[in-house]
Formats: sequence, structure tokens, C-alpha cells
Amino acid sequence: MSFSELFDNEFKARNKGHFSSIVRVAIADGGLSAEEKLFLDKLAHQLEISKEEYEEILENPTKYPINPPYLYTQRLERLYDLSRMVFADHVLGQKQKNILKKFAIALGFTPSNVTYIVDKALSLLIQEVDLDTFIYEMQHMNK
Repeated sequence: MSFSELFDNEFKARNKGHFSSIVRVAIADGGLSAEEKLFLDKLAHQLEISKEEYEEILENPTKYPINPPYLYTQRLERLYDLSRMVFADHVLGQKQKNILKKFAIALGFTPSNVTYIVDKALSLLIQEVDLDTFIYEMQHMNK
């Protein structure tokens, strides 16, 4: 196996894990809304998830582990995606916040400040910020 194939395989596995975690959030309330399905379709395309992989992950989203990224910026990118999924139907209840907290911890955020991070992330989504603004605001929230 060449180095580039190894990199491609690792990249694909990471994307599948990320997509799988988002699917878990999406179906946590019992089903997929049309808005959530549309978001998943777009995200699958961006993450280069094939139609077969997409169907497989929808069937069994726990097959792929949540693999937290090493870099803080990458964790924020994933938090942004997950937060958008939780907020996709514009309903925020305690159940949605708890699910997002669970995945934020799985992404590597510490339990001691996960509530603050999740609240800040969701408040930024209410403001409809883009990814770059989200990352900037999250990185500078204590400054």
C-alpha cells in the first residue's frame, strides 16, 4: 500500500466517523426531518461519502467510532457541523443540548466547560454565522 493510499484510507475513515456522529445526532429524536435529510445529503457529498456508505451509515451509525481531531480548529469545525444538525429544525430543547454535549465531549472538549461551549455554539448558530465567524468567535470567547 502506498503512502497516498494510506492517507486516503485514513481520511475516508475519519470522514465516515464524523458523518456517522452527525447521523447519530440527527436520528436521536426518532427520525430525520426533511431539513436534516437535506443537510446530511450535502454533508455526505462534501465528505466524499458514497451512496452505499451513506445508506450503510444511516442503517447503523454506531459502526464507525467518533474520532476526535487533534487540532482545536478541526474540533471547532466538527462542533459547527454537529451544532447545525442539532439546530436544523430550529428547536432547541434540553434533549438536543444534552446530545450535543455528549458529542462535544467525544470531540475532545472538557466536561468542565462543555455546557458553556455548547451554549456559545448554539447562540452563534441562532445568529446564523458562517464557519469562519464561528471558529473565530469560539476561539476568542474568553478574551
